[in-house]
Amino acid sequence: MTFQHFAGAAYRALTAPKDGPSLYDVCDPLLLSHGGGDQHLSKFYKTALGNPALRPLLRRAGLAELRDESCLQSLREALTRARDDESPDWTAIGRPVAALLDTIDVQHPKPRPVAARARPPGLAEIEPVIRTCGAHLLRSFGRCGFIPTYAAFNLIGDADLRGRELLMALTGLNSRGYKNSTLLFNLARIFISRSPARALINPPWTGIAEPMWEPMQIRHRSAYYDAFFTEALLSFVETGLALPDQAAASRRAIADMVDFCLTTSREDVRSQDGSTVSVITALAPRPHSRFSRFFAQIKHDLGFGVYVPDCDTTACSFSAATQAGSTDPILEQPLLDFYAGYQVRDGANEPLVTVPLNDNIDYEGGVATWIDNLAGERPFGNDLDPTLNLDILEVSFRNLVRWKIIESPQRLDTVHRIIGFQKRLASSGAFTNPRSHIYYLPELYCAYFGRCYAAFIALPLAAQQAIDPDGAFDFIRGRVLAYVQGELIVAEMNVFDAALALIALGHLGADAATLTPALHCIVSHLGEGGRRGPFKAYEWNKMKTPTRILVGGPEVTSAFVLMGLALARRAMMQGAGAR
Repeated sequence: MTFQHFAGAAYRALTAPKDGPSLYDVCDPLLLSHGGGDQHLSKFYKTALGNPALRPLLRRAGLAELRDESCLQSLREALTRARDDESPDWTAIGRPVAALLDTIDVQHPKPRPVAARARPPGLAEIEPVIRTCGAHLLRSFGRCGFIPTYAAFNLIGDADLRGRELLMALTGLNSRGYKNSTLLFNLARIFISRSPARALINPPWTGIAEPMWEPMQIRHRSAYYDAFFTEALLSFVETGLALPDQAAASRRAIADMVDFCLTTSREDVRSQDGSTVSVITALAPRPHSRFSRFFAQIKHDLGFGVYVPDCDTTACSFSAATQAGSTDPILEQPLLDFYAGYQVRDGANEPLVTVPLNDNIDYEGGVATWIDNLAGERPFGNDLDPTLNLDILEVSFRNLVRWKIIESPQRLDTVHRIIGFQKRLASSGAFTNPRSHIYYLPELYCAYFGRCYAAFIALPLAAQQAIDPDGAFDFIRGRVLAYVQGELIVAEMNVFDAALALIALGHLGADAATLTPALHCIVSHLGEGGRRGPFKAYEWNKMKTPTRILVGGPEVTSAFVLMGLALARRAMMQGAGAR
């Protein structure tokens, strides 16, 4: 977006006529200086929504419906109950906000079709980009002592979270602070999306993955991120394009990140049978998470004081460590035994999913996200994400022998049921629907399926037959390829979209000619990141509650571009060898 766009949007937001009471007209009398009730609600309001930076943009953003005194009083009564009641009725509190939330129009991006290019970039254009991305990751690690990732708030919220889903969140989340932030963020979404401030807070972009251009980005470290940076640096070394000192630096960084995953981020929890299991927490405590003291306090004030372990971070950390050749005893734990306790069985434990934002899909066989810590806390409630379940399959294939999966009927059954969950998702086409995914884009699901598929076909044929006797993986492969080739790469892409396309196409053995659009997108945008890196920061994953929180960064883009180009390079070299 140009300076003129932002300047014009800011002018319109600051000078727009006011259609009715604003967010501040509604909330200030209740939350700005009130001394009783739940103090977190007032603190959150003043920190996140009533701050001096946001007030000028939203002070003229009013809602005509609130001119109706009964409507205004209904909304204020709900906020008063959220503030004062010892055990609030969150369904009743959420109803007036949910009704207003259904009046907004927030859509997923719909990129325009583009003409195909005939000739792909050559290796002489691709290899320097791989080297540049690898050097960027190593430079960041050398400067920071880790490879940073960033979180940024988009106050417009997620297109899939409407009134119905707001009520699901308010009743399914386990933390009052998290309910408070979800309630107020979604109230703010209404005023933002129906005012000129929308163009400033949520400007349009090219492609699917959202660029992270919000002014406030929170730098942090997580084992989940380190696991994928580990895979990226392993890919860099495997290309043979790293200089000797870069290869050595990569190995040192990999060793450090694996240790961060398996040691620093390790946490013991209870399994369903009462035994103790070591898993990997999403955010290690300070100072390991690398939050500044300022942002650590804000995180606490916004209702994120407790982070619990999750199944995805655990699976990805174990996978990265396995690929790096770790011999840490933690890897001997057969995770499938633990995951079986979080696997949904139709009619038996579906209440395990307390925040079913993607209830358009059949959960049977899927594994839920969040793990109760030893204190029994699960502040996010629980949800179920399809991409997470691909990561569980992938780590299981890499540890098939170590965990004796084929020899164990119970473990093999857990795998079969996850595969059944994925096949139904592909058969229905639901994997292409953003609403089906909690934390990821459909395009990222496609890339991660490619990653999972590559681990599957690396197994001996007898093992493949035992794991997938009905050919589900070939079926899903066909559906994913059809989506990537027929929808993703024939439309406008940004660099992150293109990297995801390459990862999916490369792992799934697509014809090298289909890589051309994504390769051109990446090569032509090299340098777009300016001083921060070769490329811009884009959405890697997200939270839909309490509002749309994006996670990514320039280093994340470099990691995904590196992995995508490495796969493309291999396919092009194999094609050239075949000729």
